[in-house]
Amino acid sequence: IQEVLGSDIAMVFDECPPYSQDRKEIKKSLDLTVEWAKRAKRRHGREEQALFGIIQGGIFEDLRQESLEKTVELDFQGYGLGGLFVGEPREETLKVLEEISPQMPAARPRYLMGAGTPLELLEAVGSGMDLFDCVNPTRYGRNGSAFTRKGLVVIRNGKYNRDLRSIDATCPCYTCQNFSRSYLRHLFNCQEMLGPQLVSLHNVFFFLEFMSEIRRQIETGTFSSFKRNFEKQFDSNHR
Repeated sequence: IQEVLGSDIAMVFDECPPYSQDRKEIKKSLDLTVEWAKRAKRRHGREEQALFGIIQGGIFEDLRQESLEKTVELDFQGYGLGGLFVGEPREETLKVLEEISPQMPAARPRYLMGAGTPLELLEAVGSGMDLFDCVNPTRYGRNGSAFTRKGLVVIRNGKYNRDLRSIDATCPCYTCQNFSRSYLRHLFNCQEMLGPQLVSLHNVFFFLEFMSEIRRQIETGTFSSFKRNFEKQFDSNHR
């Protein structure tokens, strides 16, 4: 299907199990993903389309290592790190990132699957990852939650009933330039689809600008200080 669609990148078929401490279950899933990766490698026929392998293994260091080695042996054009952000504790995610990211081929794109909050993206970039995907910008937008550099603004909260400020005074997106928090809250209360659309638009804009800023900070050698400063000002409990 991905070949027919002509996507620039095709991902091998994998099994992404939910968070589990059942080693046998994770090993079985890993083996299945490796076999599917071999089949995808043999079958792939579009030279202009990059094919990426996916590293699984749950929270088990040796299984992650096994998956990495077997997947890299197949020589894909890029590698995804999957099976994270599926309910495991944050410290377990960071541990996998710290252990596996430096061992992924540096000359190929390294794709962290499922990372989708500003703090997760900063940790991932700091560990060496290049590509990301997540439903968070529009999922949060549909539910009335807007991302800002200070944290989330939950537009549906009653305190924004008469708030004439934009979501973020420093944001140049269409939503922030034209609509107040109180009006956006009104749209959600009336179940008017424009509300979720406008907050989603802001969130997508926020993440695009955020990643552009990260790239600039990497180029100037100031990413580490940028990361520290952002983490200090971003309040995960801000509503």
